[in-house]
Amino acid sequence: MPAPLALTLGDPAGIGPEIALAAWRARAAYALPAFALIGDPDHLGRVAGHLGVETAIGVVASIEEAAAVFDEALPVLPLAASVSATPGVPDPANAPAVIESIDRAVALALAGRASGVVTCPIAKSVLYEAGFAHPGHTEYLAALAAAPGEAPPLSVMMLWSEGLAVVPVTVHIALADVPAALTRERILATARIVAHDLRTRFGVARPRLALAGLNPHAGEAGAMGREEIETIAPAIAALREEGIDATGPHPADTLFHARARAGYDAVLAMYHDQALVPIKTIAFDEAVNVTLGLPFVRTSPDHGTAFDIAGRGIARPDSLIAAIRLAGRLAGAAAPGRGP
Repeated sequence: MPAPLALTLGDPAGIGPEIALAAWRARAAYALPAFALIGDPDHLGRVAGHLGVETAIGVVASIEEAAAVFDEALPVLPLAASVSATPGVPDPANAPAVIESIDRAVALALAGRASGVVTCPIAKSVLYEAGFAHPGHTEYLAALAAAPGEAPPLSVMMLWSEGLAVVPVTVHIALADVPAALTRERILATARIVAHDLRTRFGVARPRLALAGLNPHAGEAGAMGREEIETIAPAIAALREEGIDATGPHPADTLFHARARAGYDAVLAMYHDQALVPIKTIAFDEAVNVTLGLPFVRTSPDHGTAFDIAGRGIARPDSLIAAIRLAGRLAGAAAPGRGP
């Protein structure tokens, strides 16, 4: 039997704790693989009480105990740091608990004791106030994955759903900075990781990658920009020489309709919104954030902390459930497919 998944706490003032409780309550309906939440059992009990939902909390001493507990109670690996959070009120005092939860989940995955890591949403601004020195969640995971003295592995963000998978080549930068950041080398490195992980983790024998253009109409043969001619097309040619099935640059406005989606396994978009707008339109509640290029499986719901609705009992756990299911699938713990 595969090892349980490690589920991180996320920001305790956000919706992470309540959707984690909801996901466990939906375990049978969605045939979820066993997971253990790394958090504060007392805090989770308070969240359940505040929401008025009955959820048995099972404190475990090790993640190996989670499978035996999972059917009857939500397995919780206690943190050394305590949590005192008011829903919707972020507090930097909880940063040590948030970081500890991530650290322990990654350590368990690297040791092979957890089959993968599923992260609940964090608020980077809150962590920055507490001295967090990394640009974001994914960069921190990559740093934890690096061997002593080695640079962190290049990690790639894929947004995945049953109907569409997209990868932004440039991510959280201003639109004005995209052309300078969009290099042939960056496209090549991103595409290689996507093709590798689609083969080795998703079981796609020959991944088909469609690369979008940067400019409208993919530059209209240079009339609306030369990035397609000078950067993107040469990268595609190099990928094809390496045996990677890459096509493009395609006009982004005709790349995401149903007929087009049948022709590829993943799209490499050139900037953040070019990737995230279509997948959030097509699969807003079911899309999953998957980090490629790490030495362990990592998935996350494709949404943030949602402080504005935390504690109101209206947060939907769909994306977290999808993230748990996909992590189980990638780790070999669950069969592919949708829930009911």
